[in-house]
Amino acid sequence: MLERQEKAALAVLVCVVGIVLAAHVLFDAVGRSLVAEPYSPEVPDGALVLLEGSIEEITKTATGGHLILTVNGTAVFLPENVAAGLELHENETVTLYGIVQTYRGKREVAVASSGDIRVLK
Repeated sequence: MLERQEKAALAVLVCVVGIVLAAHVLFDAVGRSLVAEPYSPEVPDGALVLLEGSIEEITKTATGGHLILTVNGTAVFLPENVAAGLELHENETVTLYGIVQTYRGKREVAVASSGDIRVLK
């Protein structure tokens, strides 16, 4: 059986785990909007950004089944695992979260999950 101090330590441990899980769920639900900044050309590589706009062009990559969207003149990279779960069309308005990166000298926003892109009606 557990001693009094062990029971107290176990209770504290369970509380800490519960708080961490709750914070994770809460941050996952609303956290991106709190830390993401609106996309602009001045945003540095590695920054989490929010990009809203109309899909001007959708291009499939030559290999890998990835998609490159052009949203308000900005290239948006959707890896195959993200693109597979989405049905996107030109002239649709989208809101997306992604990480700014430079690929072959050109800036783009890379989307990590299909949950990070939403089509607005």
